[in-house]
Amino acid sequence: MSYSLFLPCAAGVEAWLAEEAMALLGPDTHGSIERGGIALSGDARAVMTLNLESRLAQRVLLRLAQGPYRQEDDLYALARQVHWSQWLSPAQTFKVDVTAQRSPLRSLHFAGLRIKDALCDAMRQATGQRPSVDRQRPDVRVMLHLTEQEATLYIDTSGEPLFKRGWRQDKGDAPLKETLAAAMLAAAGWRGTPEAGGALLDPCCGSGTIAIEAAQIACGIAPGLTRRFAFERLAPFATAQGRSQWQALKQAAQARIHAPTVPVLASDVSFRMVDFARRNAQRAGVAHAIEFHGGDVLERVAPRLSEGLARTLMLNPPYGERIEARGRVARSAEQTGMAEEFYPRLAAHWKRHFGGWTAWVLSPDMKLPSRMRLKESRRIPMWNGPIECRLFRFDLVSGSMRGEDQPAAR
Repeated sequence: MSYSLFLPCAAGVEAWLAEEAMALLGPDTHGSIERGGIALSGDARAVMTLNLESRLAQRVLLRLAQGPYRQEDDLYALARQVHWSQWLSPAQTFKVDVTAQRSPLRSLHFAGLRIKDALCDAMRQATGQRPSVDRQRPDVRVMLHLTEQEATLYIDTSGEPLFKRGWRQDKGDAPLKETLAAAMLAAAGWRGTPEAGGALLDPCCGSGTIAIEAAQIACGIAPGLTRRFAFERLAPFATAQGRSQWQALKQAAQARIHAPTVPVLASDVSFRMVDFARRNAQRAGVAHAIEFHGGDVLERVAPRLSEGLARTLMLNPPYGERIEARGRVARSAEQTGMAEEFYPRLAAHWKRHFGGWTAWVLSPDMKLPSRMRLKESRRIPMWNGPIECRLFRFDLVSGSMRGEDQPAAR
């Protein structure tokens, strides 16, 4: 059976997610790039594969119904079209989440209640019983998305968001989501091979997200291999055939794991964060594939690597920045001064020690290149949660430190 699927992702990542989906499902995959995600068709195996293998999707949503609406009763009628007993049993719990863009409805909460009423009424009619609501850990999550005139009902096949790989238990103050780290690697064309990206170094690794994502790619480890998914509890997937197919996919993913062919290195000025990163890497199954060090990014020199191997720096520098509740990046005068001093010193250090490397820096500071006195060769829009950022590429060349206020890269 073919399902209509939607894979939401961070803004700006849609094209890379579409490439990833085609690589996972095959070139004959039919779909389209939409705002905030991709829509495509796929069978049960595709649902399982995308949950297991996708590094960029936030969830895998399966569309149940879609239609126009003007008021809450229209939403009730839309939800009554769904054969809910084909998806869950009265013994299971559920929750309805609502998102909206320019919806004319006054209360999204009431819209969710109408979907809940329709689901319970349909289940009572079909089975004589109704399921219970669980707002914390439901067995089944139903999602209603409203635009100005159209409503779409989805069932979530993922459960926990896909960025929750299951390995990050130790984290810092503002950890980078795994899906965003994977998007940075995808945008950089880093594939974990000598031909695509080569060696990778994150000198501001924090809890290790970028390095661990990179090491899993280099080792062929599926991001969802050690976690559970909501589709395992959905009736169409919980059959003997479905369970057998799921076990076969996991076994194939396990058999695909291999030793890395490129080095992945990570360091941080905080030895506490390096310890966190090591523990996370151990849980992610890549402790053997990452070389960790403590030390200041302004002092650590380039590692010795094989002649001719491509060299990639990738980092999300935290220096002097904090993220406020509404997503604005705020700096005190002292923090601004730290940033003004730090970035030129970083560029000078790279010019002295990292000639021939390609640096990718994620930052919400649109003036970062001028602060670093570097000329970027690319700037790619990305969103870190609510924060609009740019992923800057700098092609580093060696040079004398005379006249440090001259550009260090061309």
